[in-house]
Amino acid sequence: MNREPETTAELSPETLKEGLKLYGYICDDAIATVLYLAEKMRKPLLIEGPAGVGKTELGKAYSAFRGRRLVRLQCYEGLDETKAIYEWNYKKQLLYIQAESRDWQSVEGDIFTEQFLLARPLLESITSPWPTVLLVDELDKVDQEFEAMLLELLGDWQITIPETGTIKAKHTPAVFLTSNRSRELSEALKRRCLYLYIDYPTPEREREILMKKFPGIDQELAARATRFVQKVRELDLRKAPSVAETLDWVEAMLIANLSQVDQKAVELACSTLLKHHRDADVLVEKFRSGRWL
Repeated sequence: MNREPETTAELSPETLKEGLKLYGYICDDAIATVLYLAEKMRKPLLIEGPAGVGKTELGKAYSAFRGRRLVRLQCYEGLDETKAIYEWNYKKQLLYIQAESRDWQSVEGDIFTEQFLLARPLLESITSPWPTVLLVDELDKVDQEFEAMLLELLGDWQITIPETGTIKAKHTPAVFLTSNRSRELSEALKRRCLYLYIDYPTPEREREILMKKFPGIDQELAARATRFVQKVRELDLRKAPSVAETLDWVEAMLIANLSQVDQKAVELACSTLLKHHRDADVLVEKFRSGRWL
């Protein structure tokens, strides 16, 4: 596989901020600074915050800007090492055993070698011939036992396979761990990481995100949409709208050729900006009261 050229420009928080912007990610100085420190210190970056505020997109944009291949592990309940770290190619091992005329003792050492090893995302990220970006998404969905398996990788940049020994990283990957805080992560894992909390954006930053995503949007419509979303997040909702949902709502408005936040725009918000029936009722009632915007 051909390697994309890694960015060679002198790295700084400012160049990171501008570089990410080229790939569609608008970040503030605080995010750019922590990202810069994580790279210089070769430390994993643990990113927490509400769903949909751009945690995953930060890893993707960084990968594109730095010219590194993205290796992504999407976490889920029940995830184990065979899906995350490695497993043995049992079919290939069986064929090898059948093809050999030797007894088990003589072939046992041959089948537990690299040619029979299937690398999953964690192992793949450190055995790649080129530097990678490892994105471990929604780490809070797995149990503490799986989280403990990460400690060797994040602390020593190596993975131990019982049958063959320890595999050290050819290149230290840039690691992004994301969490929606559905559970508290262990202190042992946190000690190995730098920490970043991404909250809902300020009105100025969210407006800038809209302008970047939709270059032809009317500036006044972008400003009104931003103010509206900021007000919606102040309501007593089951789930406040994320940046991703703001983008969906504004895109729906543009498709419907709406130029202002009116009743039709609110109706669109009930199916794009909000995802719960009760929240939609709260929004409609508040909008009709006329004492809000």
